[in-house]
Amino acid sequence: MKISKYLHSCLVFELDGYKLLFDPGKFTFAEGEVSPEMFSEVNSIIITHIHPDHLDVENLKKIVELSGAVIYTNAQVGEVLQKSGVAHTVWYDGEHQVGPFKLKALPVVHELILDNPLPQMTGFLINDKILHPVDSMEDALLQYQGVELLIMVTMAPFANELRITGFADKLQPKQILPVHDGYAKEFFIKQRYEAYTKHFEKEGIKFHNIYKIGEGITI
Repeated sequence: MKISKYLHSCLVFELDGYKLLFDPGKFTFAEGEVSPEMFSEVNSIIITHIHPDHLDVENLKKIVELSGAVIYTNAQVGEVLQKSGVAHTVWYDGEHQVGPFKLKALPVVHELILDNPLPQMTGFLINDKILHPVDSMEDALLQYQGVELLIMVTMAPFANELRITGFADKLQPKQILPVHDGYAKEFFIKQRYEAYTKHFEKEGIKFHNIYKIGEGITI
């Protein structure tokens, strides 16, 4: 399975020729370095919650027009999409099969944010190997301790590095793919990812220093 990153929390999972796109949000397209045309071959799209860094309705429409992809999301995002006339399928929890991907939908609690209600948010366990908790670091996720790969928030208004590394240290994944870094300039990301790499080396965890457009890993 190949996982490619397209700024912030936008990821493409590819397996057996099938492409699954996660969270093409406004940060991904903000500076014009990523365009909807780059996702013209995706088969399905998952939107995890309504925050704009994970959901960009206008660019989502363009991606669907180009690709014909099917959108899967939760009820709260579904309400937003319905108002914009965007076809979608609502998932709540449980296991779902999308092409070669077995997806266990996990209702997860977003980390606390300043003066805003918490959104409905859906995380995923992908093919029993990859934990994508989105913007959650709740203790309930520790049941997946020892998972092969954690997709990990690395910087955010709602978290600091002690909170982030504390969660990952307890989860003890074998590998980490960093996301949620669209807030920062490249020089800052490089500096912080060097610090994360050193920290997780002590824990025996491989931190993948991935942040440039289209870079990714294969597991």
